[in-house]
Amino acid sequence: MSTPSITTLAARARSFKGLHVPGTPLRLANVYDATSARIVGSLPGCRALASASHAVAEASGTTDEQLTLEQNLTHLAPVAAVAHELGLPLTIDLQDGYGERLEEAVRLAITELGAVGINLEDSRHEDGSMMDEDEAVERIRRTLRVAAELGVPDFVVNARSDTFLMKAGSLDESVRRGRKYLEAGATTVYVIWPFDQEMLEEDVKRAIGGLDGKVNILPRKASTGQRRDLTPADVARLGAARISVGPHLYRVMREALTEAANEVFKGE
Repeated sequence: MSTPSITTLAARARSFKGLHVPGTPLRLANVYDATSARIVGSLPGCRALASASHAVAEASGTTDEQLTLEQNLTHLAPVAAVAHELGLPLTIDLQDGYGERLEEAVRLAITELGAVGINLEDSRHEDGSMMDEDEAVERIRRTLRVAAELGVPDFVVNARSDTFLMKAGSLDESVRRGRKYLEAGATTVYVIWPFDQEMLEEDVKRAIGGLDGKVNILPRKASTGQRRDLTPADVARLGAARISVGPHLYRVMREALTEAANEVFKGE
C-alpha cells in the first residue's frame, strides 16, 4: 500500500477536522475490513472512514482486550488502502494508545496507514481501570506533538472520557474530564453510556451542552418499549459534532451471516 504524502495527509486532516461541526455532525459508520470499507466509503453520505477496535479484533480472530498494536495496524492496512483509493480521511481506533508505545503507535498510524485521526481512551485496556486525568491529558498532548512533528498539525483526537462507562464516576464527571481533554487539543470527546443504563435524551443533551457540542455520541436503541430509540437524527438535533456506531455494522453482518448459513443446513 502506498501511503499518501505528508502534504496530502496534512490537507486531509485539516478537512477532516473541519467536518466536526456541532449540530451538523460528521456521521461515521465504523468499518472493520476492506469489504465493509468499500461499501461504506462508496455511499453518498460518507465523508470519512473509521474503524472500531472491537470489530477489528473479532474479525482478526481475537478479542478487543487482547488486540495488539501490530494486529490492529495489520488488519487495518486494507481499510487504509480503500480510504486512500477513495480519497477519504481515515481515523482509527487506537484503544488506550498501547501504554508506553503511544508515540510509536501514533507515528505508525500516520506513516504506515495514513491515518489523520484516532480514538484515544482514558481507561486502560487490559483491566478497565481509569487513568489519572493528568496522565490522560498529557497523552493527548503527546499524541498531537507526534502528529505535528510529522507535519500533520490538524490531527484529530477523539478522546474517550470513560468514567461514566466504567462506573468510576457520573456522566457529569465524564463531561468535566472531557473539558480538560478539549483544552489539551482534542477535537471531540467521546462519551459512552454504561451498557446497562438507558440512554435518555435529556442526559445526552446535558453532555452535549456541557462540552459545547464537541461530542461524539453513539446512539443507542431503547431497551424497552417504554421509550423511543435515540437515532442519529436525534443526536444531530441535540447539537453533537460527531456520531459513530462502534461495532454495530460488524454485529449486523454476523447476524445476517448466521441466518444465511442456517438456511443452508435446514432440513438436515
